[in-house]
Amino acid sequence: TLMMCLGALGAAGVTWALVGYSLAFGAGGAYVGGAEYLGLAGVGLEAKGTIPHVLFMSYQGTFAIVASVLIAGAVVERMRFGPYLAFIALWTAFVYAPVAHWVWGGGWLSSLGVLDFAGGTVVHVNAGVSAVVAALAVGGRKDFGRQAVLPHNVPFVLLGTTLLYLGWFGFNAGSALAANGTAGMSLLATHLASCAAALVYVTMEWMRYGKPSALGIVTGSLAGLVAITPACGLVGPLGAIAIGGIAAVASFVAVNALKRRFGYDDTLDVFGVHGVSGLVGTLLTGVFAARWLGGDRDLASILDQVLAQVKAIAVTIAVSGVGTAAILFAIDRTLGLRAPAGDEATGLDLTEHGEAAYNY
Repeated sequence: TLMMCLGALGAAGVTWALVGYSLAFGAGGAYVGGAEYLGLAGVGLEAKGTIPHVLFMSYQGTFAIVASVLIAGAVVERMRFGPYLAFIALWTAFVYAPVAHWVWGGGWLSSLGVLDFAGGTVVHVNAGVSAVVAALAVGGRKDFGRQAVLPHNVPFVLLGTTLLYLGWFGFNAGSALAANGTAGMSLLATHLASCAAALVYVTMEWMRYGKPSALGIVTGSLAGLVAITPACGLVGPLGAIAIGGIAAVASFVAVNALKRRFGYDDTLDVFGVHGVSGLVGTLLTGVFAARWLGGDRDLASILDQVLAQVKAIAVTIAVSGVGTAAILFAIDRTLGLRAPAGDEATGLDLTEHGEAAYNY
């Protein structure tokens, strides 16, 4: 799993530098950026808004990397490493970059007034939908649905969540591209949404299963972080708490009922947490961004803004789903996606990488 994360870092990072950034932020049409920044031509120390251009490119590149890493969580333990790297490179260029252009690069969704401060559609809905499509394409793990698959190491989960929590401030507050009031409010909104979601999620778990778990409280915290991402620089503290609480309810249902109902093996609940909470947060941004609800936008009509948000969600789902399916189909026909049953039984640590997590 860690190898897939680091592999995505390499594949998405290089792809972003060579073609992705230009397709996302190059001057182009309504649907895709131009070729002016291919290979980072023309990207230097000159200003890009409030920061140097090379810094802006690098910062946006981290979003592309994180989005691609999320997809790994749905296919770990059964997707081969080589085809996975090929998928990440193609997905970054042909799914992530166009959506980023539409929302952040001056594309057609931004012209509709869609609000997405730090990646609700571009990162979380996009990657969440791609993750569930990938899980369906690769198929479930050999023991999925037949025996309980418990977390490998709960303290590591808690440690990872705390690191993620701090890093999220960089993504959300950093999207202000300045150390200013917007960044400060974004940080506070991010924190409060996560707090509210953690509380609501673990309470629902407590009521449903009789015990509050560490895994449940960190899942709720993550759902809040995801949901506030598109809204964090646009809403007030109370709006952030509402968004986090509502997203926790939706995510709990998706993780505990939706996956069981449809039987897909989304290993780390990428769709249930990122996809669903990203959708909820993007939708509610259109509500709580209104100034009279504590936001910073003078919306002529909340309904009109919500409809614009719905359009962005629907288009992102369609493009992400179809694009991911097409890429996976092509790779499966050429390289093959699924590890052989024997390799899966032995463990991909050994069969794919020749290593074991622990050696005594």
